[in-house]
Amino acid sequence: MSDITQTRVTTEPRLVRWLIIGLVLVLTAILLFAPLIAIFVEALSRGVSTAIASLGSSDAQSAIRLTMIVAAISVPVNAVFGIAAAWAITKFDFRGKTLLITLIDLPFSVSPVVAGLALVLLFGANSTFGAWLIANDMKIVFAFPGIVLATLFVTFPFVARELIPVMIEQGRAEEEAALTLGASGWRVFFTVTLPNIRWALLYGVLLCNARAMGEFGAVAVISGKIRGETTTMPIMIEMLYNEYMSVAAFSMAAVLALLALVTLALKSLMEWRYADVLNATRNH
Repeated sequence: MSDITQTRVTTEPRLVRWLIIGLVLVLTAILLFAPLIAIFVEALSRGVSTAIASLGSSDAQSAIRLTMIVAAISVPVNAVFGIAAAWAITKFDFRGKTLLITLIDLPFSVSPVVAGLALVLLFGANSTFGAWLIANDMKIVFAFPGIVLATLFVTFPFVARELIPVMIEQGRAEEEAALTLGASGWRVFFTVTLPNIRWALLYGVLLCNARAMGEFGAVAVISGKIRGETTTMPIMIEMLYNEYMSVAAFSMAAVLALLALVTLALKSLMEWRYADVLNATRNH
């Protein structure tokens, strides 16, 4: 076995490197951990019982329930769309592929507030289509369907954007071989494609769920902020804080932060698990 000479990629003295690392850690603690700690401290400033009681109010329960329902609808829909879009982009050549990729990335470049305003202009009472919907007792703006539409718009790139690079890397050879052996399209998808993308799919779903639960801008515009009806958790936090109900606001923020931490933990687990799968594939 030949000796491998290891060369340093940096020439800075050890003290300088440690100072830079320490500075980065301090800034990370200030920007990330300090606000997170402050949320829990404020939430528990009057005791655990007060924080729990604030979360037991009808408005808080309605906000939590609405957030979960919207996420439960948006995430599966975007997962199906993401799989279909990634499949079409990576497995087929067709005109308009570049346009489709651009449309998938559109929510990343458009402000959520602008997206919410566009939905209001499209489905509001001042538009022809919106007036027709209201006349037929189909309310979109300032109602549950509008919140779902806004959440779908801001979250639909996440699954597709996680799947596309993975499916490009895997290529088409395995699917083409399965088709040559007589497998149907659905059989190829469930036995070849889906097992290969399962970890990337779960990773994209986690990111989509985190954005769905934490979305504020687009939902705030189209929901109308009707207490107990169209207020999600982020909107309820703002309303409670503006009303100087700090304990209730920070208690709900703590719940949202806990959900975010759980999502982050699952995301890290997916990254670790997916890295193992990639390493195993390379070694094989």
